[in-house]
This record gives sequence, structure tokens and C-alpha cells, in this order.
Amino acid sequence: MAKEIAVEYNYLGKTGVRVSNLCLGTMTFGDGVMPVPTQLNEEMSHKLMDRYSELGGNFLDTADMYGIGASERVVGSWLKKSNRSKFVLATKVRYQTDFKNVNKVGLSRRHIVESCEGSLERLQTDYIDLYQSHAWDNGTPIEETLRTFDDLVRCGKIRYFGVCNVCGWQLQKIADKIEMMGLNSCATLQQQYNLLARQSEYEEFMVCANEGIGVLPWSPLKGGLLTGKFERNKTPDAKGSRIGFVHQDESKAMQAAPAWSKYNDDDNYWKMMDAMKDIAKTHGKTVPQVSLRWLLQKDVVCSVIIGATSLKQLEDNMGASTGWALTDEEMSRLDKASPRVNMYPYDTIWRPGAVRINPFNSSNTI
Repeated sequence: MAKEIAVEYNYLGKTGVRVSNLCLGTMTFGDGVMPVPTQLNEEMSHKLMDRYSELGGNFLDTADMYGIGASERVVGSWLKKSNRSKFVLATKVRYQTDFKNVNKVGLSRRHIVESCEGSLERLQTDYIDLYQSHAWDNGTPIEETLRTFDDLVRCGKIRYFGVCNVCGWQLQKIADKIEMMGLNSCATLQQQYNLLARQSEYEEFMVCANEGIGVLPWSPLKGGLLTGKFERNKTPDAKGSRIGFVHQDESKAMQAAPAWSKYNDDDNYWKMMDAMKDIAKTHGKTVPQVSLRWLLQKDVVCSVIIGATSLKQLEDNMGASTGWALTDEEMSRLDKASPRVNMYPYDTIWRPGAVRINPFNSSNTI
């Protein structure tokens, strides 16, 4: 295979670090731990990272809880034989990794420091480029969490830190506490964002625009729902997708693998899919590439986290990165076709005639 460059590079938030605009998510790396048919063994995981690197990708995202360390070990064994300095490595801390130890969870100083050391060992590196809190922790004062991240930056264990899966007031509180305490800035927000999950546009992404925090969308294809491979009234293959796997027992449904029954009967979903297929045909692209391209053209997004279970899937996703673009009309068409319920008070705040824009006011984020 040719070693062509197939990506563009963006700044990681307001840091001086540049990352490929498609980040390789590694939640599916490491088999034998998670009961999901799409998990990959080490050999196939390495092949995906090899090809991703050949195409110019330089940004890898994992977490200590993916396979309870399995994903980090697979990434670490690949990094060991690669040029570490070429890659921007991100991992996360927060969730339970040892169910026999009540303190192996959360965002306390103790757990963050211990988890960081564990991640460094599994990843076979002496620093983490981007260390992220995986979710909010009501059990720990946010000041303790932020001070610990700042200490890890100062001692060289991590280069930057970010947050994941927070709501608007939590993210603004984080930004305000950082400024008040004189700490290193929060670099990124990793948040679910796709054509079927646009809620963060209301609050969280406005904070990001105000504070210079880069957005890293996860589940950009909503577990496969935005790939165009499913057909109405046809049961998804249980062995070929997370949607099909969860459909066997929809009590296991989650954000990254939602219940098929919810969308099979949703006329608006199928109308949106028709629009996406039409746009894909116009550009000679695939539906997943249209889904990813819509995200890449959002101003707050610095890199989109993609997952892949085959080389073909990886290469198709990478085809969204550069060399083409959706028109303004196509972006508007997708915006209108994708569901974004105008709940109160947003319907009042953004109603026609209520919005005033002052170009000299830097807080404008509309």
C-alpha cells in the first residue's frame, strides 16, 4: 500500500500541538475481555495503527477502562516498536478498574496519580500527551482534581489535560476554577457529537468557543447508525455491528450502541439518511464520510475520534479528512435534517428577533 498522506492537521485546542483531524480511537483494541463481537486482537490492532500512521494519522485515543487496561497494553506494544515522538497520545481516568478496591475509581488525587502511573506502564512511555477525566466525579472537589492534573503537567508525566462527558455548568466551572487558581488550561472536551446527538451545541460548545477548548467528538457514526448500512424493518446482524449485538438484548443499549427499535420506526431518521445518501452520491463519497465531514467542518472541532474494525473501514473513514468539502447548502441541509429539539429556554434565547450580535464582544458564540 502506498504511504500517502491523507489527513489535515489542526491545533489541539489553544495548545501549540498539531494533530491529525481524524483521531484513531482504540476502544475496540484487545480481545478476550469485552463481550462484543467487534473487538480486535493485538495483531489486527497493530495493522490498523500501521495503516493509520501511513496515511498521516498522528493522534491515538485510549482509556484505562477500555478492556480494563487491554487497549492501553495493545497501544503500548505498538508504540514500543514505533517512533513515539511522532504521535500524540491521549488516555483517560475516572472509571472503576479494580472492583475489589473501593478507591480505584473517581478523580481523587490518589486515584489519578495511581492511574497515571498504571497507564504509563501499560503504554510503555514516560509521558502522556493528553490526560483526560473520563466523566465528572461528584465524590471529589473539582479543585483537587484540577490541582492534581496541574501537578502532573509540572512534573512532566502529562503534557496537557482535558475533560470528557460533562455538561455546560460543569465545564464553565472547570474553566473558572482554572483561571482563579492560576493553573494550566484545560485543552480539550471529548464529547459525544454526531448528527443524532447535537445537544452539546446548546451549552458545552459555547463554553469551548469562549475558553479556547478544542472539541473531540466521539461516536461520530453513532455506533453505526450513520453509516447507511442498515435497512428499515431488517434486523441488524448481531455479529457484524454493535447495534445488532445490542438488539439481542436492548437493556444493554448505550450511547455508542443505541437500541435499533428506537430508530427503525423513526421517519425523521430515515429522511435524514436519504439526504445523506443523496449528498454522498453527489460527491462520489460514502455515507460515513459525509457524517464525518459534517463534524470536521464545525468550527469548534479540532479532531474527530473514529473507530475501525477493518482496514477497509479505516481507509474509508480516513477519506473524510481532506481533499473535498460539503457546501454551505449541504451543511445547512444536514443541520435541518438532523434532530435538535429546541427546548426551553433555548427556544426563547435563540428565537428570531431576540438575538443581538456585537462584533466587538468576544463572548459571542452563536
